Amino acid sequence: MTGLLVFGRTGQVATELARLAPDARFLDRASADLADPETCARAIRDSGCDAVINAAAYTAVDRAESEPDLARAVNGDAPAAMARAAAAAGIPLVHISTDYVFDGSGTAPWRETDATGPLGVYGATKLAGEQGIAAAGGQWAVLRTSWVFSAHGANFVKTMLRLGSEREELRVVADQHGGPTPAAEIAAACLTMARVMRDDRGRGGIYHFSGAPDTSWAGFAGEIMAQAGLSCRVTDIATSQYPTPARRPANSRLDCAALQRDFGLARPDWRAGLAKVLQELKT
Repeated sequence: MTGLLVFGRTGQVATELARLAPDARFLDRASADLADPETCARAIRDSGCDAVINAAAYTAVDRAESEPDLARAVNGDAPAAMARAAAAAGIPLVHISTDYVFDGSGTAPWRETDATGPLGVYGATKLAGEQGIAAAGGQWAVLRTSWVFSAHGANFVKTMLRLGSEREELRVVADQHGGPTPAAEIAAACLTMARVMRDDRGRGGIYHFSGAPDTSWAGFAGEIMAQAGLSCRVTDIATSQYPTPARRPANSRLDCAALQRDFGLARPDWRAGLAKVLQELKT
């Protein structure tokens, strides 16, 4: 997709975007530091692009609790500045957000219209970004996703593979549920959304996208061990047995019907995505 400007270069989704859209222009931190929102707005104004994807974020969930100002600048202020610049230029913006904007209560999949209630700084700053984008006007889409994994960067799959090759047993949280999502599928979805929005000025809004079927972290870990041929045993534990600085939502299930309705994008099978990632890691 030519004429596309992407914020982010080394993250999981940005890496996959570079594979799928090699002609796009990618901005790393040196080109546009999200801690300085004005540089992001200037990059859009100077780019001459016809669509923007923001695949950059502050994603260190636990560290955000001790760096709230930096997290808010990157996750809240920068996307809002991007949205204002994109609106002024008359071009669509696609922004990636998170299941952490919800409080994780109940068991029903979250819909886009459900009330938000982030449990920590990371979720609160991502929600601030969504709100800033919506307030900017123009044409925008927010894609909330969950449990992102790929063959690159730091993620649950790579951590489990490392630990699973070193240990006989892993104790993994079994009372948090959601949909693991391949970064490659998120990248493809963002490109489709940007392309459709560029051709149809009426498209946009908040959407959910996650892999299927929903599972627990322990269930995810078990599938990783099975596909990787590791003999490491996965034992279920409760969240209370694995304390972290930031609280995690217990229910991260996402209702993705709106995205399929408006963009024709169905939930991907994360088990097939896992197989591809494992193959890539082997090669």
